[in-house]
Parts: sequence; C-alpha cells; structure tokens
Amino acid sequence: MTDPLHPPIPPISGRDAPRFGSEERKRALAGAFAGQGADYDRSRPGYPDAALDAMLAAGPLRAVDLGAGTGKLAWALVERGLEVTAVDTSAAMLEVARARCEGLATRVAPAEATGPPAASAELVTVAQAWHWFDAEAASAEVVRSLAPGGVLALVWNMLDVTIPWVHRLSRIMHAGDIHREDFDPTVGPGLELTERRALTWEDPMPTQDVIDLARTRSYVITAPEGRRQKVLANLDWYLHDHLGHARGARVGVPYRTDLFLYSAR
Repeated sequence: MTDPLHPPIPPISGRDAPRFGSEERKRALAGAFAGQGADYDRSRPGYPDAALDAMLAAGPLRAVDLGAGTGKLAWALVERGLEVTAVDTSAAMLEVARARCEGLATRVAPAEATGPPAASAELVTVAQAWHWFDAEAASAEVVRSLAPGGVLALVWNMLDVTIPWVHRLSRIMHAGDIHREDFDPTVGPGLELTERRALTWEDPMPTQDVIDLARTRSYVITAPEGRRQKVLANLDWYLHDHLGHARGARVGVPYRTDLFLYSAR
C-alpha cells in the first residue's frame, strides 16, 4: 500500500533524449541561450574532477570544446594545462568565456563545421550540447578533427531527481535535460563507446542562484512573461516557504553527471 506521506518517486525520465517537436522549435530554443550568458555562467554548475580525470586519462594536449557556451568546461581544461579552442554559434556566450579564461581560443562556428585543420586535437568535448547538434554531421566533424587515438567526451549535468525534493524542484523549473537511466547518445559512424560513468555530487549555491538557475532553462527563457514570473515565484515559495531555507542561505544542489567517452576508429 502506498504511503500518502511518502509517495513513490516517478521514473527519472521516459525520454531517450530531449524532445523539440520540430527542427524550427529546436533552432528557436537553441538561439534563446544567446542572451543568457551572465545568468548561465553564474548559475550552471561546473564538472566534477572525476569526470575531468576520465577525459584526460590519455594525456591530451589539444582540445576542442563544441557548443562551449560560456566556457564552463573549456576553462577547466585550460586549468589542467590543455590548449583549448572553444567553439559556439553565439559570439556573446564566447565573449563571456574569454573574459573568465585568459588563454582560451574561441571560434564562432557550428559543431558540424568547426573549421580547424584535420587531426588537430587529441580531445573533443561536448558539455550539455550534443542534443542540439545534427548527430551524424557533428560526428563526422569530430572524427575529422581528432588525431589518431583521439577521444570524444560527451557529458551532461542533470539534477539528481532520485532525491524527492530535487525531483519536485526539477518539475517546478521545467528541467528538460533529465535522461533515461539507460540513455545512450546517438553518434555517427567512426566513433566507438569505450567508457560510461555516472557520478553524483553537490553544487552549493545561494537560494537566489537556485531560482536564477531556472532562467537558464530553455522553457523559461522562451515562455511568455507571465508564465516565466509564475515559475520563478513558485521556486521562491518552494525554497523559502516550503523547504524553509533562509533567503541567501547556501543549498547543496545534488547533481548526476553522465559521461560518455568514445574513440575514433
């Protein structure tokens, strides 16, 4: 019998990948991030050390970060000593990346046609962005870009919705990047999956940053003003009134990071 005070947590997701409805809708949602650089950079989490260690196990020197956005992953690779080129279609997002990371090269280009010479990197990374690309065309460009023995790393941070309060948080903010437990990214020919890891960790942030995290979600960015304000007000109520956090208190937001490593054949 179900306990009404502790209802079961619904499955994490029934999705194999985010759903967009149409290519036109996908392009509109992708373009909506262009003006969100400051909120995205402040509110979105970085990536755990264990994920970076796995990406760098083969000792790469040169990396290309596709769909780099504000450089959350790119700057971490630079700090590890790599020569990194951040690629994105948004010049505004890349401007934020350059401002926070001295020594980062950037290029405004789509992932399907990045421009650098063939075999010019030992590592290609994609964080939170592979589902925005044409998987077959982007895979072909990755294979072209990688030097022999090179690695493609696909990584996603997702709210850890196995925790009840986080599950409700994700529903309120309409987080659409929660994958099935058995999710496998779609990649094109020439790439072989060699390792998969799921890592759990926490990102501590002030309650207002948790609310602002919703502003970086495509659903909220593209919603009418009235609906956007309702989502933000509901988050304010949930964190401060329902969960009882003081305004400005730091909350450890639980995440699950899924990492997929591929070798170029």
